[in-house]
Amino acid sequence: MKMERAMEKQWYDTLEQAKHFRRELHRHPELSWEEKATAERIRKYLTDNDISWRPCADTGTVARFNGAASGQHIALRGDIDALPIAEQSNRPWKSLKEGCMHACGHDGHTATLMATAVWLNAHEKQLKGPVSLLFQPAEEGGHGAKAMIEDGALDGVDVIYGWHNWPAIPYGKLVCPDSIVMCGNGTFEINLKGRGGHASQPELCRDPVLAAAAITLNLQQAVSRRIAPQKPAVLSITSIEAPSGATTIPDHAHIGGSIRVPERQTKEHINTLIRDISEATARAYGVECEVHIHPRYEATINHPSAAKQVRDCWLADGGAESLDNNILLPVMASEDFSYYLEKIPGAYALIGADDGENHHYPCHSAYYDFNDKLIEKVLRLYSRLVGLPVISDCQ
Repeated sequence: MKMERAMEKQWYDTLEQAKHFRRELHRHPELSWEEKATAERIRKYLTDNDISWRPCADTGTVARFNGAASGQHIALRGDIDALPIAEQSNRPWKSLKEGCMHACGHDGHTATLMATAVWLNAHEKQLKGPVSLLFQPAEEGGHGAKAMIEDGALDGVDVIYGWHNWPAIPYGKLVCPDSIVMCGNGTFEINLKGRGGHASQPELCRDPVLAAAAITLNLQQAVSRRIAPQKPAVLSITSIEAPSGATTIPDHAHIGGSIRVPERQTKEHINTLIRDISEATARAYGVECEVHIHPRYEATINHPSAAKQVRDCWLADGGAESLDNNILLPVMASEDFSYYLEKIPGAYALIGADDGENHHYPCHSAYYDFNDKLIEKVLRLYSRLVGLPVISDCQ
């Protein structure tokens, strides 16, 4: 009984420290590949808890436990970067950095992995195999997972698990399908060069603004008319720029946009359509067109056995009602966790954050804040995945 009380105290102390750590990270966000102070905080916390670590991919960190064991080597991942968004919430731990905030919950993912590190360190002798914790930089478009892999983060690892908080799902509900969970993405830019002049003499000009408007309309119809309706895909024009005076037709216009696709073949098809439609439309309006495609991430596709393991561990705490069967999949957002799943087996889960207490704001919202109650939920999940006890097992 005395040992159980000590373990229970350690469990809740770990959670309280992780919550404090999360809020400190939230106050001091850093963008992709700029996470110097964040990395220092992570590494100091690990060192202060007698946990060995090594730097990986510059601002990334890998902590390893029970490295000499012969059992299955499991990796758990948390991302650490923030976004260029000005926070509008009034939380006491609001970002102190102008124009930058943790608007996607990576502060919470990091704090959860930190709590896991402390719990693993206290019970390392009970691990059946090695465990690596990956504190990954630059998930937000910076290909941080790719850099971590190139720097050896997956060396010797057999299976990897990750998660993302999801405000669109009720609190505590889990989504972890056997196949695709998040789509791939890409961005594109279209530069148009016309011939500017006076607005009263359009016949002497080659109007790039009109061409940009036509290209926008044509591209927005590409998915509905050139992609099979059974294939989920999104093509969005997100910006049109053609600065000029009120009476002047400009020389140049710029279009920016984004795509979300379930697999590589559809991505290649849509990228070809973007180029072909843009160039053909530009020719029709007598302007020159340059298209630049940026592939970004592939779809995040779970391995069935790993996904089942996640669901089984989650069900051990929450029962059948803790799985969300209502969300439409795949989610059209994207994740560089896809890099890991292309290399080794693993699974990525979405876990609901909306508890009716202002945790409904979507990721990337200026009003978003991570739900700290998820730290314990995922600490339980991660502990079960690596074979360690959780506090409910000890009561």
